[in-house]
Amino acid sequence: MEEPTANHGKNYITPGGIERLKAERHFLLTSDRPAVVEVVAWAAGNGDRSENADYQYSKRRLRQIDGRVRFLTQRIEAAEVIDPEAPRTGQRAERAFLGATVRYANAAGSEQTVCIVGTDEVNLDRNHISWNSPLGRALTKAAEDDEVVLHAPGGTETLTVLEVRYERISVEPFRVPPGSNASMRRQRP
Repeated sequence: MEEPTANHGKNYITPGGIERLKAERHFLLTSDRPAVVEVVAWAAGNGDRSENADYQYSKRRLRQIDGRVRFLTQRIEAAEVIDPEAPRTGQRAERAFLGATVRYANAAGSEQTVCIVGTDEVNLDRNHISWNSPLGRALTKAAEDDEVVLHAPGGTETLTVLEVRYERISVEPFRVPPGSNASMRRQRP
């Protein structure tokens, strides 16, 4: 499996992850961008644009939104959705791949459970790790009772895989950022 990039290759992702990317792009195109365009038009009508902070900031924000929309569109177009709930047979059912929930223990016996997800879905608060992270690479293709070696920036560690299962992975849904221009749109006269 090669590393997915924005311009080349596959963007391996779960169904929840692709929905999150689509929701963010939809918000930017239908709410945030129109709100910023409205502010740019309002600020442009206030006179000298070279000294108009509202105009300068809004134009910069518009460029940021357009760049993010381009990035999200590339990631969505390159997406290869891997559904953890899809039926699996043979080694695909027993070994850890993208979409797997893996319970493992370190040498001290401390247990941890992680979900292996795409690079756009990483959320360490939920123990969602990228398939391309050092831990994700160490766990990939491992089965129950396998010992794997984790090569991390902090050193090398041996881990024992206790369980590999495939189930729905709950991805944090996209939320409108506080203070976004879309919420300011309703307040501006």
